[in-house]
Amino acid sequence: MNQFDTHEVFNQAPPFGDVNLLRCDPALQEGLAREGAQWAHDGLDALGARLGRPEVLDLARLANANGPRLVAFDRSGRRIDEIEFHPAWHELMALMIGAGAHSAPWADPRPGAQVARAGAYLLFGQVENGAQCPVTMTYASVPALRRAGKLGERWLPKILSNEYDPRSLPVGQKRGALIGMGMTEKQGGTDVRANTTRATEIAPGEARARFGEEGEGAWRIVGHKWFFSAPQSDAHLILAQTDEGGSAGLSCFFVPRFLPDGSRNAIRVQRLKDKLGNRSNASSEVEFCDAVGWLVGAVGRGIPTILEMGSHTRLDCVVGTAGIMRAALCHALHHARGRAAFGKPLAQQPLMQNVLADLALESEAATAFALRLARCFDRADDPNEAALGRILTPAGKYWLCKRGPAFGAEAMEVMGGNGYVEDGPLARLYREFPVNSIWEGSGNVMCLDVLRALGKAPEAARAALEAELAPAAALDARFARYVGQLGRDLLDTDEAGARRLAERLVIAVQGALLLQHAPPYVAEAFVASRIAQDVGGAFGRLPSGLDLDAILARALKL
Repeated sequence: MNQFDTHEVFNQAPPFGDVNLLRCDPALQEGLAREGAQWAHDGLDALGARLGRPEVLDLARLANANGPRLVAFDRSGRRIDEIEFHPAWHELMALMIGAGAHSAPWADPRPGAQVARAGAYLLFGQVENGAQCPVTMTYASVPALRRAGKLGERWLPKILSNEYDPRSLPVGQKRGALIGMGMTEKQGGTDVRANTTRATEIAPGEARARFGEEGEGAWRIVGHKWFFSAPQSDAHLILAQTDEGGSAGLSCFFVPRFLPDGSRNAIRVQRLKDKLGNRSNASSEVEFCDAVGWLVGAVGRGIPTILEMGSHTRLDCVVGTAGIMRAALCHALHHARGRAAFGKPLAQQPLMQNVLADLALESEAATAFALRLARCFDRADDPNEAALGRILTPAGKYWLCKRGPAFGAEAMEVMGGNGYVEDGPLARLYREFPVNSIWEGSGNVMCLDVLRALGKAPEAARAALEAELAPAAALDARFARYVGQLGRDLLDTDEAGARRLAERLVIAVQGALLLQHAPPYVAEAFVASRIAQDVGGAFGRLPSGLDLDAILARALKL
């Protein structure tokens, strides 16, 4: 020390990095193989190594500390409504698009493609989450656009491209395209039927005179969107009324930033949202001032069209939350292994072990559930898988996303003050959790969707769940009792108890997966803490007698 040094810095865990995010996660590797994506291992292994580099992990800090900026006018005063991003954002987007996170299952629909894509998305979720938003919306748009005739034929080659092209140009001049969404309005929010934005069909002759053959199906749109994500996208899918009284119902429209004649569409960005989290990504409020859009699907059938997109975005809310959980766990456990208190590492202190092991169980169960749900999407042509997916998608979005903030807070607390400050990633990760619960349907909406799915085809739903849970029920009497009670709950569903039902559905599927496929010490801890007793209270309430050392050794293999 020289005379100006007051102290030596020691007992600090090194930054988390130089790690292969796939290889350090046995639960993810096993789940990918189990659910049909073993063929993707080598590609995901290379991706996990790249994403675990310190310079890549640091892109998240840069992109969030230097958020997007609205540039409404150019230097000459022309309205341009451009969004400026930090270079770190563009690097993150190029990584995701280059890996096909926006398109792989559609571009190469082999068995297990949705599971493989979920694995990549979960790895990206451990790095940065704002960039996942436009990737998800682009991914979810493809099924609808495949049925959009000539419109889809023009746009899909650019959407399926693995080249990230952030330039503001007509789509014909671009190497790749991204799609956003705009559903909610000031007066409605969840109740999109209250939307007041209106669309009026343009006379065919006028549309052809302006846009040639590409004018077919064009409508004028006047109104607003309170949340319009992400405004830098090349086009958006929106909902609008198509008659004065609203009796025809909402219709879905495809609204590009640039029109076929090369002019800018009349989409006016009013401001960017000042959000709790997801700060790297631009969310906005916009007005349509005689904007032009193209009808997707039938008039009045906008909500069914959007709901198909919604099922895929909800899948990503589940997978994305599992990724954030995994990131928070890794940082907390890495810190606890590298920092000592009261004479030994934090990770060896009995009460801290209980907290960390409880977090590890929650993370592994979330990963297993997310990959199992992705298999439902892979095998949607199987009636059993389709029925299971209709139930588990909203249930999973409710329960996993609801567990997220508490998980993030506990992981942050493991690191103490070092977790609470913006120098590290935990504060950012904590802020990211709530958006997955709110976006694409809040918790109550998800639970009501569970009831709707059960009500539409109750026998098919119960049969699918029984097939999923029965093998594990034969392995553990406590789990068998839990499944029996769940079966009785399914016969007597009511709206007031919908949250409890959704929670039990997810825990049952997680328990079944872990009992059949996880090491016995993981399965026993999950059943003892989530099945044999109620979930509740803070993390760190695991009963005695469990092998916490084995759980923690498995949780992060470096």
